[in-house]
Amino acid sequence: MSEKEVMIKLLKNANVYAPAFLGRKDILIVGEKICRIDERIEGYEGLPDVETFDLEGRVLVPGYIDMHVHITGGGGEQGPASRVPESQLSIFVKNGITTVVGLLGTDGITRSVENLVAKARALTEEGMTVYTLTGSYGYPPTTITGSVEKDLMMIPPMIGVKVAVSDHRSSNPDGEDLIALATAARRAGLLSNTPGLVTMHMGSGKGRMDPIFYVLDHADVPAKNLLPTHVLRSSELIEDGARLVRRGGYIDCTAGSDEAELKHHVKCLYRLLREDGVSADHVTLSSDAFGSQPRFDEKGQCVGLTYASPNSLHRTIKGLVQSGMPLEEALKLLTSTPAFLLAQEGRKGCVQAGADADLLVLDADLEIDSLFMRGKTALWQGELRMKGRFE
Repeated sequence: MSEKEVMIKLLKNANVYAPAFLGRKDILIVGEKICRIDERIEGYEGLPDVETFDLEGRVLVPGYIDMHVHITGGGGEQGPASRVPESQLSIFVKNGITTVVGLLGTDGITRSVENLVAKARALTEEGMTVYTLTGSYGYPPTTITGSVEKDLMMIPPMIGVKVAVSDHRSSNPDGEDLIALATAARRAGLLSNTPGLVTMHMGSGKGRMDPIFYVLDHADVPAKNLLPTHVLRSSELIEDGARLVRRGGYIDCTAGSDEAELKHHVKCLYRLLREDGVSADHVTLSSDAFGSQPRFDEKGQCVGLTYASPNSLHRTIKGLVQSGMPLEEALKLLTSTPAFLLAQEGRKGCVQAGADADLLVLDADLEIDSLFMRGKTALWQGELRMKGRFE
């Protein structure tokens, strides 16, 4: 069968979480799309152009959406030798990730927006779905065209802008700066039919989320256009994040970069969702993958640096379930909620007819077993089937 021919796959006997639990289902995939979901789909098995997979009751969920990935590598806080390597397709596949938002970090000079777009296109050619944000840490943001609005209007796959807030590495934009930025992104989003998202790296600075609340108090930008990230960084930011959600906003929580931080973040996230009454419909989980994790001493000197891995995402989902959270609720953080923020409801982050066939299979222990990415078999029972051109 040539690459241009229609690929048909039949997935049998899957326990489907869409992310809501649907029960035991069969799923028919035609090309890149889910064509049909039913209790039993007959008449396709054995046909020459149909590949059948018996999942034998394993759990099937939407492929993960990671809203914060440094696809071209981050880092640099200890000089050029500390720049983090670029991402590779196989690492996303092994961790169940089918869609990402690529962005820049502290370094918006050697890690250019142009390179970011090229890398996003490369990963998309290889089988993923990748969106990007213009800008980096600085304000006014660094862009390709000289304008946030033009970047969003004229350069697919741009869907928003990145900026850093309340951080010693940021330009410390105030409320009026954020109003101007968010208004430009909102206007461009409407004109380009993109989310017009403003993703804000949140540092540990004294300003916390004050500039975001200033925007809500003094402008008419919808709260869903404003997405602060790294909210689990401190108890103060968690408090601000809960307050923002209660005002209709959304927050992004970064999974831990090491075992100790991961366990701590699971506890904080569980408490936020189960005890503080924050809805998972307003919270996303991201990895900050390939972004640097610098450590600064009390004098502001960088005394150590490592970088984040996407393997923290699924481990966080497992941790939440082991803590007592229902799987369908935990899954929202990586499926339906990010799909809403990306304006991709019905296409991404769900298991339904007409959606992209981005499907993750988990075994009885909720370990990653298999992955289908836009209809192609990326991973089957632990065997890697898709990887980047130069891997």
